[in-house]
Amino acid sequence: MKTIEILLVEDNPADVMLTEEAFEEADFPHRLHVARDGVEAMAFLRHEGGYADAPAPHVILMDLNMPRLSGLETLDILKVDEKLRHIPVIVLTTSRAEEDVWRSYKLHANAYIPKPVSISEFVEVIRSFEQFWFTVAALPTTPQNGN
Repeated sequence: MKTIEILLVEDNPADVMLTEEAFEEADFPHRLHVARDGVEAMAFLRHEGGYADAPAPHVILMDLNMPRLSGLETLDILKVDEKLRHIPVIVLTTSRAEEDVWRSYKLHANAYIPKPVSISEFVEVIRSFEQFWFTVAALPTTPQNGN
C-alpha cells in the first residue's frame, strides 16, 4: 500500500495537535501535512515558495474559519482550478450553520463534518474519516496534477 498524502488546512494549534494525534493511531501508511490557512494551502498545492517539493495530496481536510483566506474562499479557488479540483475536500469545522453546510456543498466539498466538542468524540470522528476515505472509498494511488 502506498503512503496516503493528507493536507490538513487548520489554523487552530489545538485542533492540529488533536488531528495529528488521531492520525498517529491510524492503521495505514500516511503523511499529514499542515497548512495554517487558505493562503498557505494554495502555496502548498501550487508548489510555490517553500513548497516547491510538496507532494500532491490525495485528500484535503479543511476548516472553514481561518484568517487571510477562509475555507469557503479556498474551496471556491480549488474547485475552479483544473489542476486541483479533482482532490477530494472534506470540510472539518466547528460551524454547524446550515448556510455553511449548504455553501460548502455548493462549492463541491466532498463531505462536511462538524467538529465535536469533546476530545474523545473528535478522535472518533477522525477514525471514522480514516475508515471511510482510506478503507471504503477508492482514491487514486498516485495523485495527478490536472490529468
